[in-house]
This record gives sequence, C-alpha cells and structure tokens, in this order.
Amino acid sequence: MNLLNKYWKLAVSLLYGLAAFLFWWLVRPAMLSYHEQYQLFQADNTYIGQLLSVPDGVARCIGEYLTQTFINQAVGALIVAVVLVLVQRLTWRVMLVIKQQHAAIHYALSFLPSLVLWLTMGDESVLMTFAIAIVAGVLTMWLYELTAQRFRIAFIIVALPVLYWAAGPVVLMTTGYIALRLLGGGSKLKGIASVLLVMAYSIGLVVASGAVLPHPLQRLFQGIDYYRFSEVYFQMLALVMLLGAVTPFAACWQPTAKCRRQVAMGLAEAVVLAVIFLLLMPTFYDARKYEVMEYDFLVRCNRWDDIISKAEHKTPDLPMTVCATNLALGMKGELGNRAFEFYQNGMQGLLPAFERNFSTLQLTGEAYWQLGLVNTAQRYAFESMEAIPNYAKSCRVVKRLAETNLVNGQYEVSRKYLKMLEKTMAYRKWARRTLALLGNEQQIAAHPVYGKLRQLRLTDDFLFSDVEIDKMFGQLLMHNPQNPLAMQYLLLSPLLERDVEKFMSYMAYVGKIQPAYRPRICQEAVALVYAQQNRQLPAGYVSHQTMSGFSEFARIFSQAGKLSPELLRFRNTVWYYLMVGD
Repeated sequence: MNLLNKYWKLAVSLLYGLAAFLFWWLVRPAMLSYHEQYQLFQADNTYIGQLLSVPDGVARCIGEYLTQTFINQAVGALIVAVVLVLVQRLTWRVMLVIKQQHAAIHYALSFLPSLVLWLTMGDESVLMTFAIAIVAGVLTMWLYELTAQRFRIAFIIVALPVLYWAAGPVVLMTTGYIALRLLGGGSKLKGIASVLLVMAYSIGLVVASGAVLPHPLQRLFQGIDYYRFSEVYFQMLALVMLLGAVTPFAACWQPTAKCRRQVAMGLAEAVVLAVIFLLLMPTFYDARKYEVMEYDFLVRCNRWDDIISKAEHKTPDLPMTVCATNLALGMKGELGNRAFEFYQNGMQGLLPAFERNFSTLQLTGEAYWQLGLVNTAQRYAFESMEAIPNYAKSCRVVKRLAETNLVNGQYEVSRKYLKMLEKTMAYRKWARRTLALLGNEQQIAAHPVYGKLRQLRLTDDFLFSDVEIDKMFGQLLMHNPQNPLAMQYLLLSPLLERDVEKFMSYMAYVGKIQPAYRPRICQEAVALVYAQQNRQLPAGYVSHQTMSGFSEFARIFSQAGKLSPELLRFRNTVWYYLMVGD
C-alpha cells in the first residue's frame, strides 16, 4: 500500500503516455507521415544556422530533428507520447512546488495543458515546434520555482530572453505564470508593479526583435514556426499557453472536506477531464481529412493491396481517395475488372484536375509517375513544394525530383537533390545508393523502377489539356504497348465520361495490340453498345455469365425503369453506371 501511495501518480502518467502512444501509432499514424514529408531537416551547419537565427529556432531545430524520425511511425508515436507526458509531469512539478500539501488532490488537473495540446495537434498544420516550445516554457516555470528567492530577478532577466529566442512567444506563457506568482506575494502595490515590469520586459523582447528581424510583428507574437500557415492564427495555440500558465495554481485550491471526500474530488476531476477530452476528440481530429492522409501515405509507400483492402472496407468518395483506389487497382492489373465495384467520380476520380494544393498534388503526381509521364510528375512535385505555406522543403518532393531527373538523364540536377537527401538521417542510405546509379546506364536499365519508367516515358515533352486527358493515355500506349496502366486508364476514361463511341474506338485499338485483353468492364460495355445498336455480338467476346447478367439487367430496366430497386444488385456494373447513374 505504501508503494502504491508513493508511485500511483507516476503510474497514471505512464498509462497516459501509453494511451497517447497507441493513439498515434494505431489510430493516427498517417498524420505522423504527413508531418515528416513536409520538411527536410539537414544535418548541415548552414541549414541549422538558418533555423537558429530567428525566435523559436531552437524549438524548431529540435522539432524538425524529431519529426524526421516519424518515417517510422512507432518511433514517431513514442516521441509524441513522451512530449505529452513531459508537459504533464513538468506541470505537476510546478504544482508541487506551489503547494505540495494539496497538489496531489488535483493531480488530474496537471494533465489539462497536455490534453489540450493533444487536441490541438489534431490540426495537421500545428508543427512539432509548438509542442517543444510548450515543454521549454513549462520547464522554465519549474526552474524559476527552483531558483532561490534572491536570484529570481536575475533569473527573469536572463532566462526570458533565452527562452524567447529558443522557443518563441511561448515566453508569454512563462511570463504570465511568473506574473501571477509575483502578484500573490508581498504587498499588493509591489506585486502589481512587479507584474507590470515583468510583462513589459517580456513583450518588449518580442517588439525589440521585430526591429531587427524581417518578420511582421504579428507573426513574432504568433510564433514563426508554430503553425504551417503563416497568415492564419490557430486560437488553440493561445489556449494551450493560457492553460500552461494558470493550471499550476490549481494546487492552491485547498478543500475543506475530509480526506475521503478529497479523494472523491480528485477522482471527479479525472472523470470530468477524461469525458470532455473524449467528447472533443472527434471535433479536433477530422476523420474525412485524415482519410485522405491515409490514402496518400499508402500511395507513397506503394501499398496497393492495403489501399484496395481499405476501399473494400469503406468505399472512398473523395476525388483523391477515388484516385488512389483506381491507381491501386491499376497497379495490380484489376482496374478493368473491378473499377465499378467502387464509387467513381468521373475523370476527377481517375486524375483529379490540377489544384495548387501542396497536400493533394503529390498523390496525383504519383499517378502520373506510375503512368510514365515523368515530366508531368516532376512539374507536380515542383508545384507541390512551392505551395507549402511555410516555405519549407519537402523530403518526399526532393526525393521525387531526384528520381525524375535520374530517369530523364539529367544526372547533375539529380545529384544536387541527392546531396540534399544525403544530409538527412532517414534518406542518407537511399541517397548514397542512388548516387551510385548516376551515369551508369546499364544499372539504370536493370533497375525495377527507373528502368521500367525509361521504357514507358514519352521522350517528347508536350502540354495536354485536362479535358483531353484520355488522348494522353493513348499517346503513352502508342509509345509503348506494354504499358498496362495506360491501357487500363485509356479504356476506363471514356466510360467514366459516358462516351461509349469513344470507348469503342479505343477498344478497337487495344484489340489490335492486345487481342486477349477482355476485362469485365469492357465486356459489359461492349454488350450494352451492341444491344443498343441491335447488332450481333462477336462470337466468344462476351462471357456467358456477363451476357446472362446483362439480359437480366435489360429485362428489369425495360419493365420497371431505372428507379427500380431491383437494379441495385447491378450497382457494380458498367450498365448501372451508364444507364442509371453513379
């Protein structure tokens, strides 16, 4: 029992850390990959010097260093969990110093800043810099309490500028805490004067830095690298800092009830916090937005089977998720048989229209890359990195640019990007292996990816219109008839646009180069076209099973019309898509 009384608080913190680890590892792992791919931390004096040259630079340096490990999702989840536990334990340490006698009763409240930080990180634009800054801010509050009374003025004078430059405007959180402590000690007049001096000193640090830094004063108060969008301020950041400053004073709340009721009060606080946190969680972690992240992560890793399995579990209905599903089906050679088993969004579900959006361009660019349109994939990669709102480099984009230039034979340009990746921790080995390929035509030709793309790619650069994208598939197929993805996309695209005449012309061309290629969607479409034209089907072209299904569909459609509920069993057919609607 004594051992339990001594270590129960630590055990609760460890359970909290375990819950955070499991959440990020099993529930939201793709968000970790999302953060990792939109930065490029280089172990280079020039790059690190740039980070350290602005307020919050140390926090950003630490945050980016840790974020690069998110390529391993288990490691990333562990790091996030450790940071959340650090915020909680440091808050508890500050509470303990303020009022050791009653702090244990309110142990649950020490989780409040950490829990709100956890919710805040549900916004994918909140960077790891902010979490590290909060740790630094609460740590400084604790160090202030550990400093002897006679040295506290010196501590304030020295520590606040250091904290500001290291962690940015989180210094205002620490200053607010110190101000509240000063207000509670000594005479009221002296306390107010001390508060004003400390607050003026802290705000003055931010204002003074604005005179020498090329950043708007508003952004210095918001945090240069706390949030990915510089023109937007996420109010939850301010709430986390506010709670970080005031939560430790919960230790001053002295219950008058008996011990048993005090324990009940602590348990009630814990239950209320847990319930509110769980109720708020869905509002901070957007399931639809995360779905796109997860598909993008699976596409990035070329996990085609996992994409198909995910789509089978829950039909994708967003342009990017439909695009990922079609790409996965195409890469597995199943698009011609299974395309209409899933929701189709017209051509937008095959190759979404160009949007200068950094979070969607890379997924679309992957489809162009796999098709063999290397130059278009390169353009999408460029546009994606230029659209990143905080002007960061992207490790994923830099890697793709190195690959596209390698395939195109632009070895010196590829070398430039590979040298950047060589300075990273996660991509160093890959960069060195790839550097050895430059100029070695024989090894490149034998490479399973780059050799294949050299055969598939169009050597003549050209521009194409989004409304004639099917012609691009035709160009790819004419250039190399052994391009299965282009062939599948060519045949599916006119069906998605409900243009059966164009489909028949494309099918005639494919029949010349691949006579044996008769996937399910082609058989269904041909059966429908020949029936509409009252023509006799070529012998053996359409299977008996397909013809039997079409006969039943035609009977129901002619007798009951397209609104008949009996037609729903044909929902995964070309007939339903063309005649009833998707």
